[in-house]
Amino acid sequence: MNTHTYYHAFLNRDRLVHIVDPDAGTCEALSVLFRLEGFQTVFSLEPAHFAVAVERRRPDVVVANLDLGEESGLGVLRRVKALRTGAPVVMLANTPRVDAAVTAMKLGATDVLAKPIDSEMLLTVIRDALRKDVHLGAMQAGSRAVEVRGFSQLAPREREVLQLITNGQSNKEAGRELGISPRTIEVHRARVMEKLGARNTADLLRIVLTS
Repeated sequence: MNTHTYYHAFLNRDRLVHIVDPDAGTCEALSVLFRLEGFQTVFSLEPAHFAVAVERRRPDVVVANLDLGEESGLGVLRRVKALRTGAPVVMLANTPRVDAAVTAMKLGATDVLAKPIDSEMLLTVIRDALRKDVHLGAMQAGSRAVEVRGFSQLAPREREVLQLITNGQSNKEAGRELGISPRTIEVHRARVMEKLGARNTADLLRIVLTS
């Protein structure tokens, strides 16, 4: 298993996807889809149930319908964003609704997808959102900062390198983004691993993702 595959497999294993949709068939189908990808899943048919469940365990991903009976799915979106955990929220639309989609995106939705659901597109959106959610250093709106033991020992450049490594970038890609050579990235990577006590890149990812 290469590092890229290891990253996603490890990431999914401890992630909870909460599906909120009034259609039980949709909830069950999406639950199967996400479980096949290694995620844990739970679903709610109405916002009230979601509100109770989210107090017991905060989700890592939320997939919610814009139309939840008499209520708008935007309320679910607002509730998730108020938690400030950085959990991505993908909204589903029973029919294309430009106005609601625009509002959802302004409120911080990761994407809005119309039914019938394109399973591969949905998974791609969520994979990309989770990949971008590994942030180190300054927090951005709606994103989660990762606390890593020994992180305070890292120099500013080492912190930047760590962020790019955990985002799955190669030495060449990280070097291009930071404007330095791949060899210099390798030197920084070695120092980061030494300070954080990681034996290899996979171990480094484990330390970050379980912190």
